[in-house]
Amino acid sequence: MDWQALSLSLQLAFWTSFILLPFALWIARALAYGRFAGRSLLEAVVLLPLVLPPTVLGFYLLAVFSPNSIVGSALARVFGEPLVFSFSGILLASLIANIPFAVQPIARAFEAIPENIREAGYVSGLTRFETFRLIELPLAWPGIVTSMALVFAHTLGEFGVILMMGGNIPGSTRTLSIAIYDSVQGFQYSQAGIMAATLVVISAVAVATVLYLSRSLDRLGLERRSHQ
Repeated sequence: MDWQALSLSLQLAFWTSFILLPFALWIARALAYGRFAGRSLLEAVVLLPLVLPPTVLGFYLLAVFSPNSIVGSALARVFGEPLVFSFSGILLASLIANIPFAVQPIARAFEAIPENIREAGYVSGLTRFETFRLIELPLAWPGIVTSMALVFAHTLGEFGVILMMGGNIPGSTRTLSIAIYDSVQGFQYSQAGIMAATLVVISAVAVATVLYLSRSLDRLGLERRSHQ
């Protein structure tokens, strides 16, 4: 087992989930309730990383955030190092690659909340933020947990985007999925099998969580339709 790669993968998954959550809540709520020009475009942009091959997405991220680009050079001054081939770089790539996995379950959860419940909050004198905090968030928690479980599991297994953006630097960008690839290339099948089994167990737990919470969302949706 490459414990250094496992530790790096867990750190990457944790920070991706933690940083992406507030942005996912904001975007998901806008997609669920918003009626504005460009909504379809925003939804398409959110879904784009889901349909692009990881190597294609990684290539464009590498081109945009390269030290030779305007964006990359500016960010290098902010972070004190080039983003490519660094942990900061693979974290940024992971955030972009996981946008659809973070946003879609939360948007579905917001959509399942009965409109009359939200209106009752407004009538009771709650502000929009208070309604969001006291009513919407508690009711949308299954979608939020599902979102974070998907992001965490997907980040652990991500390969193409991470390899393109970060390369294979031990202790910095070498995640467990890349370590598995290296072990197979070196004919170390038993070591690769142990690391792959570790990812399977973590992914199985995440999928079980998603399925359980999806049933909770379905029940919430049925309640919403019964109120309409």
